[in-house]
Amino acid sequence: MKIGVNVLNFGPGSDPGVLRSWARTVESLGFDLLMVSDHIAITPDVAEHYPAPFYEPFTTLSWLAGLTTRVRLGTTVLIAPYRHPLLTARMAANLHELSGGRLVLGVGAGWARQEFAALGVPFERRGQLTDEHLRNMRAAWADTASYGDRRIPVWVGGNSDAGLRRAVRLGDAWHPLRCTMPWLREAAVRLKAFADEQRLPVPALAPRIALRLTEAPVGGPGRLAGEGTIDQIMDDLDQLRLLGAEAVVLDPYDGDPRETCHPQAAWQALDTVAAHLHPPRTRTEQS
Repeated sequence: MKIGVNVLNFGPGSDPGVLRSWARTVESLGFDLLMVSDHIAITPDVAEHYPAPFYEPFTTLSWLAGLTTRVRLGTTVLIAPYRHPLLTARMAANLHELSGGRLVLGVGAGWARQEFAALGVPFERRGQLTDEHLRNMRAAWADTASYGDRRIPVWVGGNSDAGLRRAVRLGDAWHPLRCTMPWLREAAVRLKAFADEQRLPVPALAPRIALRLTEAPVGGPGRLAGEGTIDQIMDDLDQLRLLGAEAVVLDPYDGDPRETCHPQAAWQALDTVAAHLHPPRTRTEQS
């Protein structure tokens, strides 16, 4: 199971130097994926949670591709209706090639009504537009003479039944965001049922979970996967592995934009997780 990190590409503490440090931290700690989020028009509904500056994902990942060598690069998630599908197909294919085949394209339908209005995209049609976008993008990639023949993994985000069905029809993986373990187990059953209904393969599971490290255990039915002591977090990862997850993305952002001014706290949490994922070998093992 691959372990990735949602890197904060927005907020008052974000700048090129901090983004560079994020990339070097994620890669040096041995994580497998570095993923960023997507907004274009920072309207009031967006700014409340993800204020400017907001670094556009394709531009940012292209730059980070040149600063890294191993870690895969991705979006969690790109809002599909915001761009023409042929533009997305071209940018994704070029980034995939320029990075040496390291792109993972996570996509979603979006939620920010004011941002849709600013971009002139009908909010009420976002689901239909996302489906059309994915179909047209895949059709474009079928022209390998123009786009190359490297396969770009597509993760389809969304915790609703519509999102699950979209992942079955059009995704390589289902990419749910920040949920509890009981909910995820139940949703995995629904995902299989939807796949069986459509006589299609069950897409891989690649959730994005919280990363909130605490000294005392976190209890209660509302505890998100990835919240709690390091033992709780590692147990969540073990449970996700048993559930068949192909990848898990750790999200250290707890919703307060001021967190972006103090990334060291997130880096320390990632260091703790990495130390438990890759414990140092004993002298006997080394010999």
